[in-house]
Amino acid sequence: MDKQKYGTERPHLLFCLGVLGLLGCVSLISATIMGPYFVPNHDWIADTISDLAAGEGEIIMDVGLYGFAIGLMATALAASHAHLGNVGWSVGILSLAALAALVIIVGARNEYGDGDSDGVVIHIYLVYGLGIFFLLAPLCMASGAGCHASWAKVSCFVLAGIWAVSAPVFFFLPTGIDGLYERALGGIACAFVILLSVIFIQRARQARGEKS
Repeated sequence: MDKQKYGTERPHLLFCLGVLGLLGCVSLISATIMGPYFVPNHDWIADTISDLAAGEGEIIMDVGLYGFAIGLMATALAASHAHLGNVGWSVGILSLAALAALVIIVGARNEYGDGDSDGVVIHIYLVYGLGIFFLLAPLCMASGAGCHASWAKVSCFVLAGIWAVSAPVFFFLPTGIDGLYERALGGIACAFVILLSVIFIQRARQARGEKS
């Protein structure tokens, strides 16, 4: 990997933000695994992650979602600090920030999984937003990621392609398997955050003159 021009990047800040991004993914994955053990009659194949965040035992999934939101925001901050592109990278930063906000709202509004239909139900619109921004972010940030390493650019395009093909399918799946499919989509989302976090951690190490 070629040496980069790091300018005013602060390695300790980048490293901490990168680690927070990774921990955010750990938070979401851990809550998704642990949640079904505390929610009665939860079927992890048929029932969605959203079902875990409503009703009995919701605190576990809520914490997982909030942790993931923190990871997304940390990644957005790291991307803003280590700006690797032009307009596209900036759009990606805003997309990450929007994703953090959407995930927080998903966790805060318990209008799914418990049959709630009172007031203005916006969950489906939040899902649309997640779908759009998790496609937009890797597409817009691919070129900038390539300034760090060629594998990062390719990975962004691959993840964006997989997301573009697989995410719309979720709306047409039978309810008997949509929970499992949603977990797979969550894995793709985490993979993108992990990708960016690794980039920032590597840049922090390189800026400190360490071998990566």
